Amino acid sequence: MTATMDINRERIAATEAVIRPHIRRTPLVEADLADFGLPASPVTFKLEMLQHSGSFKARGAFANLLLRRLPEAGVVAASGGNHGAAVAYAAQRLGIPATIFVPDITSPAKAERIRGYGAKLVIAGSRYADALAASETHVAQTGAMAVHAYDQVETLLGQGSVGMELEQDAPGIDTVLVAVGGGGLIGGMAAWSAGRTRIVAVEPEQSPTLHAAFAAGAPIDAPAGGIAADSLAPRRVGQLMFPIGAGPCRAGRPGRRRRDEAQSALWSSLRLVAEPGGAAAFAALLSGRYRPSPGERVAVLLCGANTTAVNFNS
Repeated sequence: MTATMDINRERIAATEAVIRPHIRRTPLVEADLADFGLPASPVTFKLEMLQHSGSFKARGAFANLLLRRLPEAGVVAASGGNHGAAVAYAAQRLGIPATIFVPDITSPAKAERIRGYGAKLVIAGSRYADALAASETHVAQTGAMAVHAYDQVETLLGQGSVGMELEQDAPGIDTVLVAVGGGGLIGGMAAWSAGRTRIVAVEPEQSPTLHAAFAAGAPIDAPAGGIAADSLAPRRVGQLMFPIGAGPCRAGRPGRRRRDEAQSALWSSLRLVAEPGGAAAFAALLSGRYRPSPGERVAVLLCGANTTAVNFNS
């Protein structure tokens, strides 16, 4: 509980000041749901897929590397792909050796990014949990510092800076839709919001980690599968985020077809590229799982774009 209490607006603001020289202040795009064949209603997209390394996770990565004491052995991370790319990028920028463990379902786009940033890439198992176990063995053997994707105070503090930016750049937003995997992003954003804005969680049908935790009253193991499994499919949400995120409402669990449609709609209407997990929050709107009330100001966080869905070879 003490660690959870340390994740608050004051510490998020202090962390944001530390990581600011190393991250992008990502832009907003204002649109209307009528652009996507839905009843007319304004919608604001926060384009966090334009962040360094292709996702919001660069924020938490830099927070860990700048706020914690680093051993000579460097850092190690387990990841479905985006967190690994973020840690690899931050380590490269700060001159720190990094080893990244990923499952074999990691997309080629994400694996290529990790290698491109100069980190050592290790394939371990078929799910995030397998990669995490292998990374923990590596830590025990080498003394490297583990950078957890979502269950680490500094990770949540870094991700909370997304909420800080959004509040500053789009005051008056009533509701923010956020995709959930391990919960680091929604936990950080909920800590920043502190009840000022409604935070709505969106998770894949085949990876209902937060839904299972809400039902049980605590983080528990849940199924982990589906097209977005490399970014939204840990076995359970983090212990740190759960007390913070117990307030947000679950928006439902859009299936694979809806996430595919969300990716396509974002490209067709706005020329925005998002990976399946990155588009999951918008899929909740597109599928009707979340319906804005009249006059409600809704924001959607597009959180990742490490995908090969668009190429320029033709």
